[in-house]
Amino acid sequence: MHKMILISGVLFFSPWCSGQPAKTIKLADLQNLMTEESHAIHIINFWATWCAPCVKELPLFERLTAEKRPGVRITLVSLDLDLDPNPEKVYKFISRKNIQSEVVLLDEADPNAWINRIEKRWSGALPATILINHKTGERKFIGKALEEGELEKFLEGLQ
Repeated sequence: MHKMILISGVLFFSPWCSGQPAKTIKLADLQNLMTEESHAIHIINFWATWCAPCVKELPLFERLTAEKRPGVRITLVSLDLDLDPNPEKVYKFISRKNIQSEVVLLDEADPNAWINRIEKRWSGALPATILINHKTGERKFIGKALEEGELEKFLEGLQ
């Protein structure tokens, strides 16, 4: 009986119980993700746990995820692995904040080698967001932290 309680306790406190698991990807995977036409509009946010403006705007993406808008996909791309190759900190953050949006960890060492391949207007500063309308081919790049209401406004302008 005691063993069963212990196992239940371990499962209950697992870092993946509340937040979504995050898959580690490479640049080619990210590029494929950005061109995948499974949804009409794909919102891709680049962030890191150590970036205060990034963490501040995460609830904006979470609210949109909770609304479950048809044809809209949100992917949060963590750039934490650039400074710390151990993803555990990100997993714990996802769990602690109960992140429900899709999260991927980009495993690329040299941002200067790949940033222009994602978006030519991007300086590399965080946070950064790209909205892609796969039906029209239109893209919107936002190279700053989003304020309340801005994400919905950009989304409406792209539909």
